[in-house]
Amino acid sequence: MNAKLFEYIAASPTAYHACAHTAEILTDNGFTELFESEKWALEVGKGYFVRRNGSSVIAFKIPKGDFGGFMIAASHADSPCLKIKENPEIADKHYVKLSVETYGGMIYSTWLDRPLSVAGRVTVKTEKGIEIKLVDTKDPIALIPNVAIHMNRAANSGMNYNASVDLIPLYEGGEKKDTFKGLIAKAAGVSVEDIVTTDLFLYNPQKGYEWGDFISAPRLDDLQCAFSSLEAFLEANEGSGLPVCAIFDNEEVGSQTKQGAASTFLYDVLSRIAKALGEDYCRLVANSFMLSCDNAHASHPNHPEFSDRNHTVWMNEGVVIKYNANQKYTSDAVSAAVFKLIAEKAGVPTQYYANRADMGGGSTLGNIANTQVSLNTVDIGLAQLAMHSSFETAGSKDTDYMVRALTEFYSSSLKATAAGYEI
Repeated sequence: MNAKLFEYIAASPTAYHACAHTAEILTDNGFTELFESEKWALEVGKGYFVRRNGSSVIAFKIPKGDFGGFMIAASHADSPCLKIKENPEIADKHYVKLSVETYGGMIYSTWLDRPLSVAGRVTVKTEKGIEIKLVDTKDPIALIPNVAIHMNRAANSGMNYNASVDLIPLYEGGEKKDTFKGLIAKAAGVSVEDIVTTDLFLYNPQKGYEWGDFISAPRLDDLQCAFSSLEAFLEANEGSGLPVCAIFDNEEVGSQTKQGAASTFLYDVLSRIAKALGEDYCRLVANSFMLSCDNAHASHPNHPEFSDRNHTVWMNEGVVIKYNANQKYTSDAVSAAVFKLIAEKAGVPTQYYANRADMGGGSTLGNIANTQVSLNTVDIGLAQLAMHSSFETAGSKDTDYMVRALTEFYSSSLKATAAGYEI
């Protein structure tokens, strides 16, 4: 399973590529793409998917029999990185550098002295308007050099990085000025003159690998969950719910975009499904359930003090159920119990995570998506180290655990009752 995960990560250097690669996998499995700008005619037994902005995708299957509600697993495909600005080159006679800004909560030091590639999308001028093309240099073309210890004796005493100075990547020597756009045009298969605008990011092209009990790869947060939910979605048997696999963009910057979890994307898709099938949307949502899938912090081998003593989670010990009293995570007694019983049925262990009471934690897309589509939701993930590093580590058993748990979820029969849930 991890080998397939590494292939998915390698094909997904940006959220645009993850969306396109997911769409390709869905198409290969017989799913039909729908477009928000067109009328929908849905057929029983068929699978469909919708993309928004080319960076978020929602897939679903219409059951052959009656169904009670939606069974949703939601994750995200974006990761912290460096975005290249529209006027990219900073040049003098010796160096050509790239003008960048940070995207999301990066661990800055992990991006230095590491060969970096460029990927994203470009808009290309055509006779009728513009065409969007994905680009990926694949080979490294830039690097952010550290300052030598001889010139910065405080380098090992704690470094305060200035993103506008210390994170500027070196691209080429001074004689290669005005070549970056040509490089991107070549990757897109177009002329420089036809490129109108770009959304380009630096990324770590290193391959993922398994070593002993662990795996390491770029972008495990959150492509490990995106991959697992897609695998489970495709493997699951038909249950009494309508299965939905949602992969959003922009979680790392708050989800407040037209394609993020705070947008109407999920609501729009679910309400159109209900309308096309002649169902009552509100009734379906009231009988629905969502898994918000995003990785969790494993206990650090050198810093166990950062973990809550009763809610320490470990790699290779199962799917993590995440709690937060201030609702950064959506898990409560009801939603956590439902997932725990589903995981038990799948033979998958679970563990509980909560931040130390004196330490603030992160948040994820579940509570944000609930503001648009209100339904019972539990936050789950897989334990990992070095979240938001350019190269992250997780347990070698856990991808399989998540796929098995989500497959059982999609195959399960859930019914909301006045007393709780029938599973």
